[in-house]
Amino acid sequence: MTTIDVHTHMFTTRWLEALKEKGGAYNVQTRPDGQREIFRGNTPVVIPQKGHFDWDLRIAHMNQAKVDVSVVSLTCPNVYWGGEEVSVMVAREANDNVADAQTQHPDRIRWFASLPWEYPQRAVEELERACARGAVGVMVLANVSGKSLTDPMFAPIWQAIDARKLPVLVHPTDPPGVDAMDMTQFDLSWSVGFMFDTTLAITRMIFDGFFDRYPNLKIIASHGGGTLPYLVGRFEKGDEVELASRRKMKHKPIDYLRHIYYDTITYNLGALRYLVSVVGDEHVMFGTDWPHWVHDTSGSMANTAALPEASMRAIRSGNAQRIFAF
Repeated sequence: MTTIDVHTHMFTTRWLEALKEKGGAYNVQTRPDGQREIFRGNTPVVIPQKGHFDWDLRIAHMNQAKVDVSVVSLTCPNVYWGGEEVSVMVAREANDNVADAQTQHPDRIRWFASLPWEYPQRAVEELERACARGAVGVMVLANVSGKSLTDPMFAPIWQAIDARKLPVLVHPTDPPGVDAMDMTQFDLSWSVGFMFDTTLAITRMIFDGFFDRYPNLKIIASHGGGTLPYLVGRFEKGDEVELASRRKMKHKPIDYLRHIYYDTITYNLGALRYLVSVVGDEHVMFGTDWPHWVHDTSGSMANTAALPEASMRAIRSGNAQRIFAF
């Protein structure tokens, strides 16, 4: 049976060196266990692993885990730093890295394009270039340097993506205000902040009528959608009492939750089963978060294996084959 991993990441050495030199608030610190970790100020963001830089190691892991295809993306902090020319440069660097890997491993690698979102014209140009090189979708962080994804400045980019009917992986990063909310300790920026970031981004899209404006988008809400499935009742009640004059969306919140897609990175079988009960197994896809320190390849395999066979097959491959048109 085919297994397609839609949530897995790569860096490049040049990207990391540029971040160290021109990343502004981003910096690299040494953890108590000796690992080097990227921070924004004093907020931990991501721990680079060997697998982030080594395609041979990736293919070996895929073989061992029985993952047939990986749809690879650059993770946070992506390319939203360094100013316009640096952002464009590192986006091209990241995209060319995965495009070259797809050429070398045409049956195993697909990829999401990274774009310099803060510079919309340059982002649209890079989208066109990346698609010409083989990108099958776009990756965007749940906030772009603190800006909401529904900010009007991003409209030209969304229009270009919508016109191509591309899947978009919405991936969290540290949300604005983590310092004020005391999330810098105990990896709370990851365990709570990341979930908050995704949840807030997608909730804004739903209530702002975003999916009515861009009906062709195939949004993938990472990490099981954050807390979106759990909040379905509050969304429905909030919509019920909303003033008609302020309402922007054309449908019910549950309709939008069942319009977008999710991955299986929940770390818990009960949470995965609940997600499927809310949105349907046709809107969930397999993900591992490899090679992050917190990746869950074995957990995603075990949890999907515990579902009914039809659901398992849809989630491990059928849904991805449909939305990516593999």
